[in-house]
Amino acid sequence: MIRFERVSKRYPNGREALRDVTLQIGAGEFVFLTGRSGAGKSSILKLVSLLERPTRGTVMVNGQDTGSLPARAIPAFRRRLGVVFQDHQLLMDRPVYDNVALPLIVSDTPFRDIDKRVRAALDQVGLLQYERALPLELSIGEQQRVGIARAVVARPTILIADEPTGNLDHALARDVMQLFKRFQEVGVTVVIATHDLALVQEFGQREIHIADGQVIT
Repeated sequence: MIRFERVSKRYPNGREALRDVTLQIGAGEFVFLTGRSGAGKSSILKLVSLLERPTRGTVMVNGQDTGSLPARAIPAFRRRLGVVFQDHQLLMDRPVYDNVALPLIVSDTPFRDIDKRVRAALDQVGLLQYERALPLELSIGEQQRVGIARAVVARPTILIADEPTGNLDHALARDVMQLFKRFQEVGVTVVIATHDLALVQEFGQREIHIADGQVIT
C-alpha cells in the first residue's frame, strides 16, 4: 500500500512540486497518475521510490514510513519496487539477458536463481528469444519491454512507471499497458504516470489527476 499524508515537496531552487498531497493506493491496485508535464506526477513517483524525500508530510510505502528509513535500509527497500523509465536506461553494450539480470546481480542473488528468474521475466514480456541480442538490435517497443522485464525480475510488490509509453505509437502503447495489467492481475500494485488520456480511458482503471502539485481527483 502507498499512502501520502499532507505531503509537500520543495526543491532548492524554490519550486514547490507538490503541495499538501494526500492520497492512498491499495495493495494490488492499478492506478494512473495524470496531469500536464510539471504537474507533480514524477515527484510522486520519486517519493515512492525514495529517490527523494518530502519536505513536509508522511510517505508510507508497504507499511514503512520512508522518512524514517536510515540510508543503510534504502537498498533493501528499493528491491521491493520495480521502476520503468520512459527512456529505458538500458546498457546498450550488454545483451538483453545481462540488462534484466542486473538487479539480481547487485543483490547477490545465487546464479541458478538469476538464470531462472531472468528467463521467466523475458518469457513474460515475450522476449525470451532475444536474450542474447543487444538492445540496439531491438525496436523501441521491444526495448521498453526489456525495461519492464528488468523491473519485475526481482518480483516487486509495487511497480511504478514514469511515462512508459511516451515514445510509442498507440498500438505499442496498448501492448505495454496490457503487460502492466497482467502483473497487476497477479497481485502487484501498479502506478503509472502518463499524459495519454486516450489510453487511460481505454483501460478504465482508477485515475488520480495532479495539477499544480495538488491532487484534483
